[in-house]
Amino acid sequence: MSSRTLNHIVRGFKAMLVARAIYMGSSAVLMVVLARFLLDPDGYGTLFWAIGVLSVVQLIAGGGLGKSAARYLAEYREKAPGQIPRVLELTVAVQVLCIAVVSVILLFGHDRIAAVLGDGAVAPFLAAGAVYVLAMSFHGLAIITFQGFNMLGYSAAVQAIGGVSRLLFAVAFVVAGFGALGAFFGYVVGYAIAAVFGITVLYLQCYRAFERASSFEPGLPRRVLEYSVPLTATRGANVIDKQIDIVLVGFFLNPVAVAFYTLAKQVVDFVLAPADSLGFTISPNFGEQKAAGDIEYARTLYETALTNTLLLYVPAAVGLAIVAEPFVTLVFGGDYAGAIPVLQVLCVFVVLQAITNLTSDSLDYLGRARARAMAKGGTALANFGLNVVLIPTIGVVGAAIATVATHSIYVGVNLYVVHAELSLCLEELAATVGKIVAITGVMGLLVVVLAPFISSLGMLFASIAVGVAVWAGLAFASGLIDPQDVRTVLGSGSDV
Repeated sequence: MSSRTLNHIVRGFKAMLVARAIYMGSSAVLMVVLARFLLDPDGYGTLFWAIGVLSVVQLIAGGGLGKSAARYLAEYREKAPGQIPRVLELTVAVQVLCIAVVSVILLFGHDRIAAVLGDGAVAPFLAAGAVYVLAMSFHGLAIITFQGFNMLGYSAAVQAIGGVSRLLFAVAFVVAGFGALGAFFGYVVGYAIAAVFGITVLYLQCYRAFERASSFEPGLPRRVLEYSVPLTATRGANVIDKQIDIVLVGFFLNPVAVAFYTLAKQVVDFVLAPADSLGFTISPNFGEQKAAGDIEYARTLYETALTNTLLLYVPAAVGLAIVAEPFVTLVFGGDYAGAIPVLQVLCVFVVLQAITNLTSDSLDYLGRARARAMAKGGTALANFGLNVVLIPTIGVVGAAIATVATHSIYVGVNLYVVHAELSLCLEELAATVGKIVAITGVMGLLVVVLAPFISSLGMLFASIAVGVAVWAGLAFASGLIDPQDVRTVLGSGSDV
């Protein structure tokens, strides 16, 4: 790997990691403030049930168009830069049309949708969902489009601005007396501010930077739209995986159960932020290197990222499962104790999703979106079916079990496709995983011994610190972490 490429990846990773830290930090503060101080479990559950429903509805508003455009933007930056403005124009035009369709459905059909869901309390959330979908769609489009230009600093900025703005306005509106609906409008305003920033910068720094071609390259609009189809299917399946379980928990159970499930998933999302940042950062490089014919580089990059991801997340998942009970009750309060078993089951999902975050975007840039879409679609349908069976029979934990079971299959398929593309060194990977499991076992035993003594936040954080120290010591001692590599990475891209 060239030093220039390494510096570029590290700079992008640092920018995304800082942005994710800001976004997830603001999300964590918002989660704690809403759950512990401002909303009861019923209000908290209603808020996120409505957001879950709208996330499913939002699929109509663009689907995988943004990611398809990002792929062609990355390809045509050097190949035919005059096509860049035209691809952007096409993307925005189709996006606006789709948003208009969704907005009309929500504005005129919110009461009927709420009646079908069996809870009239979500009707005002659905009516306001028209502006939520508008803000979220352009917020997401800006982030993905900047990724296509490999301008990850701007992607990071949009994400960070959205997180901080959402925190400020959601808390302000709830404190002003608007309750869960006020928190919802805080989400809308926060994402709208970030979207305006992102689209403005995109126009000034990207659209105007290229001389617009007199016409589209023959077949290019068709290719952009066609490639968005499997990406839309993948995104749809991903939304079903991430949101339909929340919708079904609310449908079969109640908003309080939604609060327990949502809280556990939000904790998991917070833990997964670094893996998400790494996957987002390195994925454009796979497309570039495949186009250049440098498969060896792409394989080395993926294997290094995968082993480092597992080294971080296997121990983290085990540790979180062990301290889940004191963590939930001490941070969020005893009212949310029902989230504890859900969080413990979802700790398995932490490892699976960490691999997915690293792999999924990479497959899209390798041109294997169709294979990923088929796998995602199949497992999403299986997840839906398992949720329908398990939630009514064993409650909210059933949703977590369904998520873990189906996502295990999806990860297996993803890894198989990556191996088919890059010919991974399986024996070396297996040996490394064995070392990681051994390190996790030693660390886990120590945390099990400490867990019964956790009675305060200070003891909780002290126990976590001890576990991290043991993990770090064993990782260095086993050679899985090279001190020289750490110094190199910390020194690379220090100008960020």
